Amino acid sequence: MIDKVLRKTFIIRPSGRSTDFISPSFGYGCLFDCSYCYMKRHRPDGLSVATNTNDILTEINNHAFFTPVDKPNQTHPKFTTYDISCNEDFALHAKHHEWEKIFDFFKDHPIAMASFATKYVNEKFLSYNSQFKVRIRYSLMPQKMADLHEKNTSKIIDRIKAIDRFVDAGYEVHINFSPVIVYEGWLDDYAELFSLIDTHVKWKEQVLAEVIFLTHNLNKHKDNTTRHPDAETTLWTPDTQEPKNSQYGGMNIRYKHDLKRVFIEQFIDLHDRLIPWNTIRYIF
Repeated sequence: MIDKVLRKTFIIRPSGRSTDFISPSFGYGCLFDCSYCYMKRHRPDGLSVATNTNDILTEINNHAFFTPVDKPNQTHPKFTTYDISCNEDFALHAKHHEWEKIFDFFKDHPIAMASFATKYVNEKFLSYNSQFKVRIRYSLMPQKMADLHEKNTSKIIDRIKAIDRFVDAGYEVHINFSPVIVYEGWLDDYAELFSLIDTHVKWKEQVLAEVIFLTHNLNKHKDNTTRHPDAETTLWTPDTQEPKNSQYGGMNIRYKHDLKRVFIEQFIDLHDRLIPWNTIRYIF
C-alpha cells in the first residue's frame, strides 16, 4: 500500500557519520522486507510518499545556507551532505517520487549534496548526470546472507557491477557494508565478497566505504520469530550480544563491546589486505 501524504514537519537532524545531516523524509517505509530493517519496527508494510517535495527542498536550501559546517570533513571535503533516504530505499521507490526534481536541486545547489543507501540498481538513474552531487551508497553483504535477509533485492554481484556504471554516469558511489552480521564462517564469506569487489570495480580511488555492524531490537526479534524465522537465527545470538541505549533513547541489542572490538579488527585486517584501495570512512 502506498499513501500520498502532505508532510507537515521538516526536521533536519545531524548525522555526522554517513552524512552531515538527515533530511526530512521524502518517503517513509519500504517495499522491501529485509529481516534486520529498523523501519519495519515502525511501519511493517507499505510506503508513505510526501506530495510537497518543494517544501522539503526549501527547508534543505534554507538549512544549507544558514547552518555552517566546517569543511573538509569525512562526509565530504567541500559540500554539506544530506541523507535523503534514511527512512526508505530511494532508488527502489524513485518512481513514486519527483526524483529528477530532487536530483536537479542538489546538482545545481552551491552547498548541498544528496546521499542515499540502496539495495536496488535503478537503471533509470543512468540517464541522469548528477555531476557528482548525488552519492549512491550500495549496501553489500555476502550473497548467501543477502539471500537469507534481503529477499527480492538486487543481487550482490549486480550492485557491485553497477558501481562503475554509475560513476561513469556522473554519480559519486560508495560502498555501504551494512549490516555486518557475525556468524560461523563470516570472514571467509567476506573474503569472497572483497575479491568480487576488487575484480569488478575499476574506479578504485573514488569508491569509499562505511561499515556498520548489526544493531538488533527485542521487538524486531519477536516479529521475526514469525515473519523471518530462518533469518532470525543469525540475528539473535544472545551469547554474543548485549543491550545498548541508542542515540535516540531506544533500547537496542548490539554485539558485546569486547567482542565487537575483535570483530572490527578482524574486518579491517581482512578488508585492508584484499581491497586496500577502498578507504573506510568510518566503522562501528
